[in-house]
Amino acid sequence: MNSSQTKVAVIGASGYAGEELVRLLLQHPFVELTTVTSRQYADRSLAEIYPRFAHLPKAQKLIFAELDATRISNASDVVFLALPHGVSAEAAADFVGLGTKIIDLSADFRLKDEQVYSEFYGKKHAAPGLLKDAVYGLPELHREEIKGGSLIACPGCYPTSVLLPLAPVLRAKVIDPARIIVASLSGVTGAGRKTEAEYLFAECNESVRPYGVPKHRHLAEIEQEIAGITGKPEAVQFTPHLVPVNRGIVSTIFTDLAGKADAIDRIFNDAYGREPFVRLLGDKSLPDTKNVAGTNFVDLAWRIDPRTNRLILMSAIDNLTKGTSGQAIQCMNLMRGYEETAGLL
Repeated sequence: MNSSQTKVAVIGASGYAGEELVRLLLQHPFVELTTVTSRQYADRSLAEIYPRFAHLPKAQKLIFAELDATRISNASDVVFLALPHGVSAEAAADFVGLGTKIIDLSADFRLKDEQVYSEFYGKKHAAPGLLKDAVYGLPELHREEIKGGSLIACPGCYPTSVLLPLAPVLRAKVIDPARIIVASLSGVTGAGRKTEAEYLFAECNESVRPYGVPKHRHLAEIEQEIAGITGKPEAVQFTPHLVPVNRGIVSTIFTDLAGKADAIDRIFNDAYGREPFVRLLGDKSLPDTKNVAGTNFVDLAWRIDPRTNRLILMSAIDNLTKGTSGQAIQCMNLMRGYEETAGLL
């Protein structure tokens, strides 16, 4: 196992994902956080902007800087991009040109087809030439590619909660991939740190609502990864909902059985029995966001409904940790040869 220090930078450290990333990196045993950037908070200390870190000497010394790719590249082994989609691709192109390893938390490199990106994100891709080199950063499904990657595209939070339950049963061909229906519920931080009226406390509190129907942006990467498993395009019905909690996602996935139902337990145990961040709940309990909040775990459960001949898959994750920043660090650990759990347990 590698025990050398890795110098890292967080570009866009003022959003929810950036803040969570900083929290985890400050406690990582093999990381030196050298740079945090934010145009909004330039020249102010990390401890001033995030008083929760004020007790840490590193947070007193770290000053938010403007984005200077050359300077940051010279001071960093790995750069995390926690920028909005579109902006992230432009920054990534600069860092790739400087030979820097990148872990991107935005959606800019998750999709392999630039036309699909344009369709779902409403704009042309800013660096389409880099798409072919990007590795989809879901460690449980792409571990070996991540180890050798230099541009890692961290999955969206919803796709993480959906793909991890689906992948084993799709590979085992025990469900019909043409008949998948997903209902997901997410906390408000999933929308990012913004001041739009629909995300204000008075609008979200005591309220639950669907959104992004019928074509949420994350649907594109869900379908892309499913096609990678089945070998052909599949259409998925996906409906996300906003719920009045700060963080957490629960996904419930309805699938039609196409194989023997008695093999399901074995399929999941074979796939994830040794995974450090996947907890299989069996038939004793069901996923609950309170059990994964602030962690990099995904809790998985499944039930068979003999009345409808359906397999119901359920998962819970923290959208800011396993759904974003924790998963990004899990990818960094793989890239740098650390224990996969370093800084995350």
